[in-house]
Amino acid sequence: MGICEGRSVIVTGGARGIGREYCLEFARQGAKVMVNDLGGDRAGGGKDIGAAEEVAEEIRAMGGEAIANGSDVADWDQSGAMIQQAIDTFGGLDVVVNNAGILRDRMLVNMSIDEWDAVIRVHLRGTFCPMRHATAYWRDRAKAGETNDARIINTSSVSGLFGNQGQTNYGAAKAGIASMTVISAKELMRYGITVNAISPGALTRMTEDLGPPPDEQPDGTWNPRDPGNIAPICVWLGSSESKDVTGQVFESMRGRLCVYEGWHRGPMVEQDARFDPAKLGPIVEKMMKDRRPDQGMG
Repeated sequence: MGICEGRSVIVTGGARGIGREYCLEFARQGAKVMVNDLGGDRAGGGKDIGAAEEVAEEIRAMGGEAIANGSDVADWDQSGAMIQQAIDTFGGLDVVVNNAGILRDRMLVNMSIDEWDAVIRVHLRGTFCPMRHATAYWRDRAKAGETNDARIINTSSVSGLFGNQGQTNYGAAKAGIASMTVISAKELMRYGITVNAISPGALTRMTEDLGPPPDEQPDGTWNPRDPGNIAPICVWLGSSESKDVTGQVFESMRGRLCVYEGWHRGPMVEQDARFDPAKLGPIVEKMMKDRRPDQGMG
């Protein structure tokens, strides 16, 4: 018996990397899994459900229950059909993991509008659409007097939360997803739905050419950049054990697990009068001196 025994789960972008590890660990913990993946390349081009089918077959070979789905999660109708397929196949839906994403990195002065739109579409719209369809199902259940133990787990990134050059599109989307998580958690608590996010760090095809090359790991040793390291917190958040945790963003990276504390007001000046712009220089200078330094991506 695993901590997700009998629960039904959708993992978007579930065919490779971190998403694949999510699917496999949910299955190990007893969940029924829909492996959603459009099957495109890292930049979002192409379409092939074959990789999702392979993960679903791997789960079935383990004795689990899984199906593959090739819907475009950023398409309103396709994402709705994906949610309905999971409900019809598994007899209900408990967890949606929004993991699908693409990269089209470029410095702002060289970024095209297509590179901006494509990344924003897949990440922000591709998180919103499954959330919206799933929450409609859970809301209707709540209104009918049924009880939900539902979970939404989104994917943010240090690139958006702390800032990374060359990723204004990706970072803006990931910061937006963090805000979506916090706001929707407040709205959906009444229906028995929790919403959290994970900021992961691992070696996948999305990150293989970013940063220094990976260190060689001897066989049988723990690899701090293994995408499987992210799965435990995702699966725990998808379980009934996490029912009291919502509106949080967790970081899982290189064996480190932390919870972000969000925006906090720093040094402040208050007065019962309008500020004079000519006198703001020294005020702002002192606030900048007194504020805590920014944290970096590491």
